[in-house]
Amino acid sequence: MFRHLFTAAAEEMGAALRRSAFSPNIKERRDYSCAVFSPEGTPVAQGDHMPVHLGAMPMSVQWTLQELGPLEPGDIACLNDPFAGGTHLPDITLVAPVFSRATSERLGYVASRAHHSDVGGSAPGSMPLAREIYQEGLRIPPSLLHRKGEPDETFMRLLLANVRTPDERTGDLAAQLASLHTGGLRLQELAERRGSQMVLKAMEAVVSYGERLLRAGIERIPDGRFTASDVLDDDGFGSGPVEIRACIEVKGDGMEVDFAGSASQVPGGVNAVAAITTSATRYVVRCVVEELLGMSLPAGGGAMEALHLRLPSGSVVAAVPPAAVAAGNVETSQRITDVLFQALAQALPDRIPALSQGTMNNLAVGGEDPRTGTPFTYYETAGGGMGGGPRGEGLSGVHSHMTNSLNTPIEALEHAYPMRVVRYGLRRGSGGSGRHGGGDGLRRDLLFLGPAEVTLLTERRVTRPRGLQGGGEGSPGENVIISGSEERKLPGKVQLRVQSGEVLSIRTPGGGGWGRVEAGATGEGAREPHPESHGETRDP
Repeated sequence: MFRHLFTAAAEEMGAALRRSAFSPNIKERRDYSCAVFSPEGTPVAQGDHMPVHLGAMPMSVQWTLQELGPLEPGDIACLNDPFAGGTHLPDITLVAPVFSRATSERLGYVASRAHHSDVGGSAPGSMPLAREIYQEGLRIPPSLLHRKGEPDETFMRLLLANVRTPDERTGDLAAQLASLHTGGLRLQELAERRGSQMVLKAMEAVVSYGERLLRAGIERIPDGRFTASDVLDDDGFGSGPVEIRACIEVKGDGMEVDFAGSASQVPGGVNAVAAITTSATRYVVRCVVEELLGMSLPAGGGAMEALHLRLPSGSVVAAVPPAAVAAGNVETSQRITDVLFQALAQALPDRIPALSQGTMNNLAVGGEDPRTGTPFTYYETAGGGMGGGPRGEGLSGVHSHMTNSLNTPIEALEHAYPMRVVRYGLRRGSGGSGRHGGGDGLRRDLLFLGPAEVTLLTERRVTRPRGLQGGGEGSPGENVIISGSEERKLPGKVQLRVQSGEVLSIRTPGGGGWGRVEAGATGEGAREPHPESHGETRDP
């Protein structure tokens, strides 16, 4: 019962954040996470929001408590430092303590993390092709945004002076504060109904229960060592392919994941910090354990003490300052997931699906809106093909694995920004063949109504999502700029200036297929590639 009460509080926090946010990135794409923590900073419940935040949010809370000490009534901490439990600089985390109104006893902490569409840096959207983190935006170590209930106006002036869209940032931060208020209120009400001691004991019990489930699930994986590797296409500065290697050792109810052999950190922003690699690993293990047990783990994931990670410092999976890391959160997290699933497929061949698109297809745009003469920044990700699996074909045109965001609806995008969506549909036939074929990718064409600065951080433009158990590979993605009748192919990672009337076409990868097609087999379960359809179109 308490497990679901805690989860409901985290989910309601997310609803409050989404409904009061200013930016489409939060209110439409839902690029945020909210969570409840114990007084010690252990995750108790996290809303069903962004998997990439699963392991990083607890690290942010722990860094906050380490740097600032236990927060007092009215304190609210703010941070985005990737080297202090953050993911990348646009993801700003707020943390607040919760105290019983009757006894003043500490009940725990609530936290919200949201992707802000600009936090400064060398390019609009704060997702540039950068060689060091200083070019990616304003880096905020654990700091007090509110102290004893009073906002720190100097801190806010400093933050807003370094962003391109201060009004939108103010609104989104206010929405995050509203989500903290909602979560704190729910915990206080729960303590009033059940008593503070019962709530605290229930938090410990939920974490312990999650740990027992985790160990029970790991115990169902055959003992052994399972190794896999995969690569990122490049880092945007000529380094590539960039290898990620992992060895998973399962023994009884414990698991160790060793990333030795992964590439050293590179000049471009595909470097992942330890928090990202931890998040990806926790996500994969949670998926597998829930599949083997036939039931879900508590939403916070617990302490996961049965899972041990070995991360080589200074590598692409455990980068150290001043590494650029903007794409580590969104792209390298996906490749880490791919590697871990490929390793576990050796142990559980009838349980693990083929690889999904393996990228979030990141687009950041900014400039001056010709309709209003004011600055704008926009960020979105695009869905693609999901890998086919033992139970059926992969879904088409969806976000998968480390992203749980939605697309920005056409109506919301065109209302808020000087762009038009002139083509949006599935890339028919882009999914890999197999007994259960991979899902198809998407094609999304954006017409610009004025000049703008564009950054693309995308993957699987060179390598393809692999099939499993004899299934075929998915098709790679493409980025194309269209000027009149001329089409020009773009690299996977690029910054460019577009002009009014130009069209950017983002064509996302398909998922890999699962299983060999039996000779003479026909029907949906024996899917073969077919010519690509251009999907639905809209008149510009």
